[in-house]
Amino acid sequence: MVEERYAGLQQLGHASETPQAPEQAVLERVAAEAGGKHVVVRFTCPEFTSMCPMTGQPDFAHIIIDYIPDAWLVESKSLKLFFHSFRNHGAFHEACTLMIADRLITLLAPKWLRIGTYWYPRGGIPIDVFWQTGEPPAGAWVPAQEVAGYRGRG
Repeated sequence: MVEERYAGLQQLGHASETPQAPEQAVLERVAAEAGGKHVVVRFTCPEFTSMCPMTGQPDFAHIIIDYIPDAWLVESKSLKLFFHSFRNHGAFHEACTLMIADRLITLLAPKWLRIGTYWYPRGGIPIDVFWQTGEPPAGAWVPAQEVAGYRGRG
């Protein structure tokens, strides 16, 4: 049973269909209870999938999102469904990365956010995309993402 404070959420604790496109995905938020501390929240999605807009072939990525919340946290089930909504979405790696970041920033207005997307090779070339809102707040401990770059057989 979902706690009363989460009763307004549409997806947590309920059966949910996977949205067919990122624009249809509903990202939800819950109140942050960090008491003004600069806590870093990390989400890792090691099996992200989207589609190449030119070939329609699947693209795969390992995504890490770190953010320091202000008033809001992203509800994790809604984030999972948002990620799944990219499976039939055709966009270049950079566009997928920035779309995810922009949606989270609009929803949460975090103190700080960074995203690293580590894409598996397309045409023999891996593409990694990184973006952040700026410098993290002073005194915040932000761990390294530590995703190894693609090494192939070597």
